[in-house]
Amino acid sequence: MEVVDLGHVRLCTMQRPERRNAFDQEHYHALAAALAGAADDDTVRVVVVTGTGTAFSAGQDLKEMAALADGSSEGTNDGFPRLLDQLDTFPKPLLAAVNGDAVGIGMTMLLHCDIVLVAAEARLRVPFSELGVPPEAGSSALLPDVVGWQQAAELLFTSRWIDGAEAVAMGLALRVHPREALLAESLGLATQIAEQSSWAVQTAKRLMLAGRGDRSRAARRGEDAAFATLFGRNTDV
Repeated sequence: MEVVDLGHVRLCTMQRPERRNAFDQEHYHALAAALAGAADDDTVRVVVVTGTGTAFSAGQDLKEMAALADGSSEGTNDGFPRLLDQLDTFPKPLLAAVNGDAVGIGMTMLLHCDIVLVAAEARLRVPFSELGVPPEAGSSALLPDVVGWQQAAELLFTSRWIDGAEAVAMGLALRVHPREALLAESLGLATQIAEQSSWAVQTAKRLMLAGRGDRSRAARRGEDAAFATLFGRNTDV
């Protein structure tokens, strides 16, 4: 994870291109720490998250997940909830520059971002029905909130891909840009936001989060219970 401050904008770049920026525990914790640090730093007014290479994030590192599940890894699985706790409550504008494919948590984390700009070449999907697992990251509530019930149902039930233009049409992203222009456009928008009254902007964010209420956390509790049921019964799904 590379963290760079550009004036009042903090740019967090996921740098694991050999694994298509898939999240393992180290990278969950790294992004969570970057967000926590930005929340506590008065000089940071806006955060932009992007990826390196042709993927924004391929989602959970399935190799690590399998090792944690079968006990062959001595690590803990606390990185995912720690990142989600930061995303759920992050008090400042959070932008995503989706430079490439966004799968699983790579897509569902976008539901916690205030503004999403996406590369024309990017593809996005939530593969949960294909994998035989429940939704994650509060997406069972937030995805219908963002794109509408029927479009969310289709995405969750079919695991199909959408491209950048369709993400914009659905309301999942604000604008689509050529990949080579995406980061500059995202940083330009972030800088414009950072030039406004930080009190007014953060008050607006606080009120927006208050208006959403407990929907995300309640959805996460339900999703976690569904995962526990699934893995507890240890049957073919």
